[in-house]
Amino acid sequence: MPEIPPPQMIKALRSYDLLPAIIFVPSRKRCDEAATEVALDKSQRVDTEKQRAREAIYKEFLKENPEIETHKHRNILLRSGVASHHAGHIPSWKFLIEKMMSAGLVNALFATSTVAAGVDFPARSVVISNADARGNDGWRPIEASELQQMTGRAGRRGKDNVGFVVVAPSNFQNPPRIAKLLDAPPDPLESKFRATYSSLLNLLDAFGSFAHVREIAEKSFAFRGTARQISRLERKREARVKKLEKAIQSFNLMISVGDVIGFEYLVGARTRLQEKLPDARAEMRRAWLKENVKSGRLVTKGKSGNQFYLVLSVFGDKVVTMRANGSGTNLSLSQIKRVYSKTYGMDAKAVDEAFLEVHEGKNPIIKEPKMSLIKENTDDAVDLITSLIAKFIPDGVEDIERKKIESFFWESCNDAEYITKTARDIEYLKSDIWLPFENRARVLNHFGYLDFAEQTVTEKGKWLADLRIDKPLLVGEVLERGIFEKLESPQIAGLMASLAADSERDYGKLNLSDKLSKILTTIEDVVFAVSGVEWNFGVEPAEEINFSAAATAEAWVGGMDWADLVWETKAEEGDLVRLLSRTGEALMQVANLGKSKPEAAKRARITSEIILREPIR
Repeated sequence: MPEIPPPQMIKALRSYDLLPAIIFVPSRKRCDEAATEVALDKSQRVDTEKQRAREAIYKEFLKENPEIETHKHRNILLRSGVASHHAGHIPSWKFLIEKMMSAGLVNALFATSTVAAGVDFPARSVVISNADARGNDGWRPIEASELQQMTGRAGRRGKDNVGFVVVAPSNFQNPPRIAKLLDAPPDPLESKFRATYSSLLNLLDAFGSFAHVREIAEKSFAFRGTARQISRLERKREARVKKLEKAIQSFNLMISVGDVIGFEYLVGARTRLQEKLPDARAEMRRAWLKENVKSGRLVTKGKSGNQFYLVLSVFGDKVVTMRANGSGTNLSLSQIKRVYSKTYGMDAKAVDEAFLEVHEGKNPIIKEPKMSLIKENTDDAVDLITSLIAKFIPDGVEDIERKKIESFFWESCNDAEYITKTARDIEYLKSDIWLPFENRARVLNHFGYLDFAEQTVTEKGKWLADLRIDKPLLVGEVLERGIFEKLESPQIAGLMASLAADSERDYGKLNLSDKLSKILTTIEDVVFAVSGVEWNFGVEPAEEINFSAAATAEAWVGGMDWADLVWETKAEEGDLVRLLSRTGEALMQVANLGKSKPEAAKRARITSEIILREPIR
C-alpha cells in the first residue's frame, strides 16, 4: 500500500487523540522531509500557547548553545511543534528536542529506529511505518528486540493508562511480521568482545602468559556457543573413554586406552600410505616440476616432446612460454614432459642460442625422480609401522592370549578413532577462539610490542596498551616513527581523523593542504607496511585511511567556524560532530603518553583542546 502523507497521518492521529506521537521512518532524509511537509501544511493546527512555551525554552537554551541558532529546522520546531530526530543532527539540537518532548511541547517526532535504543522520552503513541530498517549495508528486516524497544516508547508514565502502537501502511510494511515480532522472544545477546591488539596486550600484561589469556577468551560470553560445543564433545569423548576402559577391565587385559589409540593411529597411517601410492607419484612429479620449471629454461610437452618452449615466467600452475619462431603460448605444469638444465637470458641472442644448443644436444635433460624410489620409501615406512604395531602385543604371552589381545585391538579401533577425532574437533574449536589472538600476538611480536617466545609485553607494548582507540597499531607505528613531533595542530588533527573515521563515510569535498597531503602519503606507507605483516599472519588488515575526514579536521583546527564547515563540507552536522569528537578523544589518548612520548603527548593535548571546542563536546 502507498505511504500515508505525513500531514494526513498527523491529522488522523490528532482526531483519535493519539498525539504526541513518535513516527519511526527508515532513513534520516525521510525524517527531515516528513517534518518539513507537516510544518508547511497550512491546515495543521497551531497552538499559540505551546508555541510561546517552545520559544521561551529555545531562547534560554540558545544562551549556552549558540550553534542551534542557524539550524535549518528551527522554525519548523518552534512554529509547528514537529521535529526530526536522528544521528545526522548535532547533539545540542537533539537535546533541545528531547527537552521539549519531555515538557509536552512536541506533537510529532519523526525518528529513525536508533532513537528507541538511546533516548527515553514520553509519547502517547508510536507509529511503525516500515517492517524494514536501513543501515550502512542497505535494507534489512527489523529485529524483535529493536521493534520491542520502539513500541516500548508508547505510553506516558503518569498520563496514559495504555500506550498505542499504530502500524501504518507503506511500500515496505508487513503487518503479519510486525505482529509476530511483538510476540517473539528478545533477540539473543551478542557479545562485542573481539580479539584486538589492545585487549591482547592488556590481558597478557595482567595475567603473564598466553595460557591465561586463552583461558579467559574461552570463558568469555562471546564464545558461549563454542564453549557449549566443546563441553558437549568433551562429555561424549569421556563417555567413550570410560566405555573402552570398562571393556579392557572386563577382558582382564594388561593394556591401556592410550595403547588402543596408538594402535589405531599406526594402523590408519599404514593404510593411508598403502592407499595413496598413486597420489604420491603425482604429488612428487608436481613438486619436481615446480622446483625445476623456471624462467630461462627450455621444456617440452606431450608424449612426443618434439616441440621446444622457452619459459618466460611461471605463475602457480601457469607457465608462459615462447616457441622458436617467437610466438607465445601458455602451458600448465602438468603438460610439461621434459625440462632442460641450462638457463638462458631473455635477449634475442640468448634466445637463439637456447634453441640452437638444445638441437645440438648441448643442453642436458634434468633427470626426474623415479617411481621406484617412492615405492621403496613407502615400503620401508610400511615395514617400520608394521613392526611398531607388533610391539603392542606384550612379549612372552601365549598364543591364545596374543590372539585375544590382537582381536580386542582390532575390534576397538572404531572407539579409538572416535576418541581421537573428537579430541581433534575439541582442539580445533579451541584454536578457533585462540587463533585470532595468536595471530595478533605474532604481528605485535614483529613490531616489538611483545616478546612472543617469552610471552611478555615489552615497554613499547605497555604504552600501546594504554591507547584506547580503534586502530592502536597504526597510531603506535606513527608515534614510533616520530611523525607527530614534526607537525602542527591542523596536520595532527587531519592525520588522526584519517585513522579515526569510518573509511567508507564521505565528509565532503574540502581540499587537503599540500603539507597534509604529503603527510598522508607517509601514513599510507605505514598502513601498507602494517597491512603486509597482518596479511602474513592471517589478520584482517585495518581499513584504508579517510582523506575527506582528514581535510575536514584540518580545516576545523585551522580556524574555520562551524557554520562555514557545515556549508563547505555539505556533510550532516551529526556526522561532523561524531568525526571530530572521535578525533579529539583519540588525541586525548595520545596526550596521556606523557612519560613515553612527551613531545607527541604535548602536541596531541594542544590539538585536542582546539578540536573539542564548541559545538564539539
